[in-house]
Amino acid sequence: MIILADTRQQDKKHKAKEKWFAENGIEVRRTKLYCGDYCLPADQSVCIDTKRNIQELVGDVCGKDHERFRAELIRAQEAGIHLIILVENEDGITQLSELHKWVNPRLWIRKGGKQAYPNATRGVTLMKCCYTMQKKYGCEFLFCEPYIAGERIIELLGGVT
Repeated sequence: MIILADTRQQDKKHKAKEKWFAENGIEVRRTKLYCGDYCLPADQSVCIDTKRNIQELVGDVCGKDHERFRAELIRAQEAGIHLIILVENEDGITQLSELHKWVNPRLWIRKGGKQAYPNATRGVTLMKCCYTMQKKYGCEFLFCEPYIAGERIIELLGGVT
């Protein structure tokens, strides 16, 4: 099986996925993708955009990268692409409805005896924003542990695992 990986995806930063792909006969070809990080060469109607953790998701959904992320969702929607955001995490979150349980580690940082980031995004806020984006842009937020991300990507792209 051959899959495409976006060239903007940091090379060598996804060792667990790359290892799984190699061990399972998945050939990864790097090219610039219209949206997302992974898709099939012959059918790009489904694309997977991976996030290394929930904190990266916060930056895209509620933070400084919101406009860029929103533009990608709109681009996918206008092109008829089903964009799946696969969030790798070791926080025990397995589905969007559980995201309210997530506690932002920034809430625990203290400086001078005071909470350094009292306005850090909370799990419930992030969950509501993700649900809104799903409804508005037709994307889908899924979650998995990092060690199964490679297998999950192939499964989502319609490959057999």
